[in-house]
Amino acid sequence: MDEPVKEWNGEYDVLDDPEDRDVLFGALDSFSTYRQQGYRLVHSRRQNLYALPTDHWQLLAAYPVSILDRLSEIEVAIGVNAILARQILRQSLKAFGLPSTDIREIPRALDWRDKATPNDCSKASTIIRQLFRDWSAEGATEREPCYAPIRRAIDNFHSQGSRPKSQVRVLLPGSGLGRLQFDLCQAGYDVEGVEISYHALLVSSFMLNHCERAEQFDLYPWVHTFSNHISRDHQLAKVKVPDVHPATALSNAPSSEPAGSMNVSTGDFCVVHRSESHREVYDVVATAFFIDTAPDFLRYLEAVRNCLKAGGIWVNSGPLLWHFENEQARGPKSGQKYDPDADMGIGESGSVELTDEEVVLLVEMAGFYVSRHEIIDAEAGYIQNPESMQQSKYKLSHWVAKKMR
Repeated sequence: MDEPVKEWNGEYDVLDDPEDRDVLFGALDSFSTYRQQGYRLVHSRRQNLYALPTDHWQLLAAYPVSILDRLSEIEVAIGVNAILARQILRQSLKAFGLPSTDIREIPRALDWRDKATPNDCSKASTIIRQLFRDWSAEGATEREPCYAPIRRAIDNFHSQGSRPKSQVRVLLPGSGLGRLQFDLCQAGYDVEGVEISYHALLVSSFMLNHCERAEQFDLYPWVHTFSNHISRDHQLAKVKVPDVHPATALSNAPSSEPAGSMNVSTGDFCVVHRSESHREVYDVVATAFFIDTAPDFLRYLEAVRNCLKAGGIWVNSGPLLWHFENEQARGPKSGQKYDPDADMGIGESGSVELTDEEVVLLVEMAGFYVSRHEIIDAEAGYIQNPESMQQSKYKLSHWVAKKMR
């Protein structure tokens, strides 16, 4: 692969849109304050410890429990994670042409500092932890039950035609941290990711474009979680990321099986890909742990049907943990006039939770032929500490649907 992955392929400059600019700035600032937020978390644990009866906290602080020493180790681990967060921030500022942290006076329109909300900071710690799933060797046990069936389905689709893989266009809505996108590009396909989260976009761009070598960074994925540890050593477990260096892996692909190409687009999938400009563009749409992010699955279905070529396939693998299930009635924002026909994408009013049978039925009703449908009893986790006393596992709905008309 001669050129780096295109980092930002949106249809407009995010800095020109005040609302989107604020979202981006919140994400940038959350990586800047990652260390500070983590240290605050540990400090609150110390305060709570000292609030115990004196003889109790002194017992806990003494050997062999040594709780204060272990909290100091957790602080060190957070500091190690912060090195990676700082590198992500530095490269992201360069990518957007924004001033660095070394500049004291920044023009107001470009001042991204002090913009992070508590939700932004929570997302930053979660997305750093998600690197365990997508970019560590240990995370393969989580990602492969989901990604491997998708790769096999796309390979099978390609084997039934005569085109080279480089001419098979694959779209990955909700491309996240870019691992499945990288895997498919390494296999030779032309892959486009689309992602709405700036936190995910910043991290995926860094992993795909700016890492210098495999296992460059130490990562402590579980330091922010204090419950359900059998051993403190499990909380302080370390992995190395990335497990593979994308640029080296793609450039070393054999000439007989060359790597493909990939780029990333920003934006709301169910708005952008329902447009006329995206009609019948892709040969494959692949969704991994994605369709349950929709408040209205029919919006996603319409977008896939619009952007997929006749004869192309939609490959899905994931659970149905509907993200808006626990929200109250989703109406228009304050001061916003309600229009049921407005194309608001993921921000639209209303929501519905469907069963797996209902999802597949709707796919068939939309003109797809479902050639494969199975529930994979893989007990797949999602950013799950394998040593935790609490294990959340998913069965995955995997299906392949061909667009017939």
